[in-house]
Amino acid sequence: MTTKEYESYYVPAHSKWPIVGAFALFLIAFGAGNYVHDLNNNSSGYGGYLLIAGFALIIYMVYGWFSNVINESMAGRYSHQMDNSFRQGMSWFIFSEVMFFAAFFGALLYARQFAVPWLGGAGNNAMTAEVLWPEFTASWPLLKTPDGTETNEMGWYGLPLINTVLLLTSSITAHFAHVALEQNKRSQLKVWMVLTISLGIAFLFFQVQEYGHGYSEEMQLYLTSGIYGNTFYLLTGFHGMHVTLGVIMLTVMFIRILKGHFTPNNHFAFQAASWYWHFVDVVWVMLFIFVYII
Repeated sequence: MTTKEYESYYVPAHSKWPIVGAFALFLIAFGAGNYVHDLNNNSSGYGGYLLIAGFALIIYMVYGWFSNVINESMAGRYSHQMDNSFRQGMSWFIFSEVMFFAAFFGALLYARQFAVPWLGGAGNNAMTAEVLWPEFTASWPLLKTPDGTETNEMGWYGLPLINTVLLLTSSITAHFAHVALEQNKRSQLKVWMVLTISLGIAFLFFQVQEYGHGYSEEMQLYLTSGIYGNTFYLLTGFHGMHVTLGVIMLTVMFIRILKGHFTPNNHFAFQAASWYWHFVDVVWVMLFIFVYII
């Protein structure tokens, strides 16, 4: 009877970072609530300061916790079992992000396919439409809301199309960077990483330009411009936040590459950042189709 051998599983010492992170999230939630309350009442309170403190503390927590993980990895304390744990954790994290965007896409679909037509009298809602908004015309994008708010449609050409090309190209360069790492071609790896990060920053720059155009007197496309403005800025804004996070992750990976970290057989941190970047690119393609084109 053979004896099955088990790898050792590294268990770190007690850490302060979970409680620091929990306190940071409390400050963010409490500060955000008070900040919105202050805005609605045109008063100056402490909500904004608590919100800033919460974000500062969360950055401190992430930096300290990830520094510990990197040092433990470089010290060779992680086994194959630990690597599987990291892979499962990143997979579930990306799945949670998929569900996050699925909720927003679901809201967009519900508004377009059900809510707006119902307001126009579709189905068995003819009398309801006559009583509430008899002059309302159901169409998408909803450029004139029932209360009379008017806006303009953001076209798919111009900056949105440029950003689509930028992100799709960055996905290709990220793949080439991964291949270069697996082949231990460090010089090519650095070049592809610089290109990927630069394309991500360019995307964010053009998105800021697009938002400026949306809030101009010509477009008058605001977050308060009815359901169209709501869904447009929520979907593209949250995606922009994820692109920002992806750029930060890739930048950290690039710094680690410059320090000589990662080998062809041990580079899951880089692979996790690459997974996340490809996920962000796929979400943008869906956004481009359902928000801008259809």
